[in-house]
Amino acid sequence: MVILDRDNIDIKGKKVVILGLALSGVAAASLAVHNEAHVFVSDQNDSQDLIDSLDELKKLNINGELGNHSEQIYEADLWIISPGIPQDSELIVKAKTRNIPIVSEIEFASWYTEAPIIAITGSNGKTTTAHILEEMVQTDEIHGLLAGNVGIPFSRMVLNDLNNPNSKRVWVLEISSFQMEFIIHFKPFISIFLNITPDHLNRYTSMKEYIAAKMNMWSNQTKEDFIVYNANDNILVEEIAESTSRKIAFGQNYHPEAIFQPNRTKIYTHEHATLIQMDDITLPGKHNLSNVLAAATAAHIIGIPNNTICSVLSTFSGVPHRLEKVAEINDVTYINDSKATNLDAVQVALKSFSRPIILLLGGIDKGGDFRSLLPHTHKYLKTVIAFGQAKELILLAIGDAVRSTSAMDLNEALSLAQNYSQPGDIILLSPGCASFDQFDNFEHRGDHFRDLVNSMEINQ
Repeated sequence: MVILDRDNIDIKGKKVVILGLALSGVAAASLAVHNEAHVFVSDQNDSQDLIDSLDELKKLNINGELGNHSEQIYEADLWIISPGIPQDSELIVKAKTRNIPIVSEIEFASWYTEAPIIAITGSNGKTTTAHILEEMVQTDEIHGLLAGNVGIPFSRMVLNDLNNPNSKRVWVLEISSFQMEFIIHFKPFISIFLNITPDHLNRYTSMKEYIAAKMNMWSNQTKEDFIVYNANDNILVEEIAESTSRKIAFGQNYHPEAIFQPNRTKIYTHEHATLIQMDDITLPGKHNLSNVLAAATAAHIIGIPNNTICSVLSTFSGVPHRLEKVAEINDVTYINDSKATNLDAVQVALKSFSRPIILLLGGIDKGGDFRSLLPHTHKYLKTVIAFGQAKELILLAIGDAVRSTSAMDLNEALSLAQNYSQPGDIILLSPGCASFDQFDNFEHRGDHFRDLVNSMEINQ
């Protein structure tokens, strides 16, 4: 099947195989059937959720298999793969030898929409920025819709628009490096690059490979498109240098190319008018200033008026699992930062508080260096409780720099934290690791933490 010419891609009557039956796989299968493909789905797992998903797809005359990948998957004109399948897996290598075209779900969905795409990537801050921007791009002329790596498959939203066309649509997509590994035509009108720090090094062979996956996001952009980038990130500045797209900077310091400039008291426009006073921004955390500036810049580019941007910034208070205050019990504050799945995000969390912190750290190691936390142990961090698969690595790295102990799971870690805590302390879940040893995803982990804390509050 030839897919090099986007304008002439036609999957009608073609054999399309979907690898991975999580949310994005189910959505891609439905979109493929809508476009009259013969769809087969395959997942090596066989959980009850997947069984239920396959039963629903069978109502659309979609066949599939669970528990293994049979030879039938290679009888295909096109593969659409889950972001969880790495590029160097045996499945991918074998498919390439058979010249089977392979695309990501994000790439596939993009074939069926002509609406402008604002794509957001970075090691940290993607979800917060995406949610801020989605609120900004809601006007009479622009109907923004959020999708992508936020648990809302792009394919599902595109299919909804095919069934109910909306000429005012603008897509706001959160994009992970995994989703950019198999793209051919994906082309944002605006690419937002927030930052690049070590992450997913258990998946990529090097930092260079990880960065290359991120940079795929601008590979199809032209001089008519925009790159919005963090001018304080030297890696980003270097990596986007070759792009011919229009580059618009943002950052926590003055930059001549920036549309919005911050100082200690306010954010002002390039025309020196005040956008908003810093005290009026409701989103807490100094690190969130970059996310605010990135979202505001993209909104300005597509024509959102400054008063709308200001209105959102003065009301938006954050999203779940990102430094989310869960409760205050006996003068101990419980913070859910489950979205902190890398160590840079943990460092940001530690810098966000000026009270003693008991840190719950652990899960599945992603190849980061836990010693990077050592410079942050001398100020407010009083105890580290390591849990999950990475607990021994964490304890070895922390050494005697700060009081530390281990727990089997999050339940035990929280119980220990409660025993160690004193009035005025913060118990902070900022795991710095993937969640899949004990949970479905970071949301599941954060929800579980919230439930545990709320049950403690009830029992007081």
